[in-house]
Parts: sequence; C-alpha cells; structure tokens
Amino acid sequence: MILPIVAYGNPVLRKVAEEIGPDYPGLKELIANMWETMYASNGVGLAAPQINKSIRLFVVDSVQIFEAMEDEEEKQEYPGDEGAKKVFINAYVKELNGKPWAYNEGCLSIPKIREDITRAESVTIEYEDENFQTHTDTYTGITARVILHEYDHIEGKLFIDHLPALKRQLLKRKLNDISSGKIKVDYKMSFSR
Repeated sequence: MILPIVAYGNPVLRKVAEEIGPDYPGLKELIANMWETMYASNGVGLAAPQINKSIRLFVVDSVQIFEAMEDEEEKQEYPGDEGAKKVFINAYVKELNGKPWAYNEGCLSIPKIREDITRAESVTIEYEDENFQTHTDTYTGITARVILHEYDHIEGKLFIDHLPALKRQLLKRKLNDISSGKIKVDYKMSFSR
C-alpha cells in the first residue's frame, strides 16, 4: 500500500525516533509498504518518520542510482560503491570518515527544494536488518550519503539543517508553502495545517 509522505512542518520530522523490537505490530507489512511508497515517489530512501511513524527504521535503494548512470565513466567517480538495497532498523552511526564532499540533495518531505549538502565520504553504521540480525557495515560515496540522509530523519534532522543560516532564511517562504500545502507533487502527501 502506498502511504502518504509527511510534509515539512509536521512535528514527527523533528523527533528523535524510538527503537523497536521484533514484536513491533505489522512490521513486515510496514516495510513492504515503505518500499512501495518509496518507489512510487521516485525516492532512493525513505525513513519511518516520513510516513508519520517515529521509529528507528529506514529503507535505502541506491542500486537504482547506479543502474540509471549512462556511462562507466560516471560510475568510476564512486569507487567501491555499487549501491545497496537494505532495511535499517535501530541504526546508529559509529564513524564518519573520508573527505567531506558536496552533492545536490532533495527530500520527499521537502519537495521542489534541492541544495548542495556536504557530508562525509564514508559511514560505518551498526543496525539490525528486517530479521533483527545485527550488522556493522561501512558504506562510501552516494550510498553513504543516502544512508546519512535517512539516518538524519530518525535523529529528527532534515537535510536543510546542514545549510548555512542565511541559506535557510532564503528558503523560508518555500518551506512555509510546503508546510501549508501550497505545493503540488505527483505522489501522496500529508500536510499538517
């Protein structure tokens, strides 16, 4: 089932999400719905707070980014990164490494706004998969960026928080339009009024 994506302005996007256990009600269905919602919205990641659930859960599919790249040269820009398609539950960043780099990011909860955001080149993250097996993995490049973007969501942060105060001030009108529902998107959204 395709779920509505919570728009900027909803308080759930600013809460630090709660851990969950294997007994979380309807978890398997929720994860399936998150994948369906993410793909229907042309996203590469989706965090539970974006569907109005303040839990430490997000899904990522950066494989599709590499599949969409036209030439091998473009793929060479991200050595060691072939993408990942994974479920992350109760994730915690353990280490950030590498040279910080900027990349143009957007967010399904903040439609029609894209900005260059600087993030670390690699992330080591501890998480549980959908079977609650614990993993500690290191990701680099675009995959690390997508994971960090989604991780921010479960920490109550948004990609615009990484912008300088002046830049955020310049976006204020657009952000107000989003939170008041004065925006059209081609996916299901939930606006708090």
